[in-house]
Amino acid sequence: MNLEEILQNPKTTFIDVREELELINDGAIASALHIPLGEIPEHIEAIEAMEKPVVIFCRSGNRSGKAIEFLEAQGIEGLYNGGGYLDLVDILES
Repeated sequence: MNLEEILQNPKTTFIDVREELELINDGAIASALHIPLGEIPEHIEAIEAMEKPVVIFCRSGNRSGKAIEFLEAQGIEGLYNGGGYLDLVDILES
C-alpha cells in the first residue's frame, strides 16, 4: 500500500505530534489524535493498541520521523510518516 491508499483507508489512525500552539496557529485534522512528540513515550501502550495503519505527522515530517523511529524501536509496527501537516491536508482533500 502506498501513502495515498493508506490515507484513504477508513481504518487509518492519525497522530499529530505538533505542539498545541501549532495546532491553534496552523490548523488541525479533526480526526487526528494530538500527542506532542515529547509525550509519545507516555503513550506507547495506547499507540500499540491502535487500529493500524497509524499515520504520524507534524509540521515538516522531521518530528513524525523521530516518533516513528522511537516507536518502531519499541516493537510497534504499521506506522507511516505522513510528513508535514499542510502536505497531508492537500492529499486528504484531493
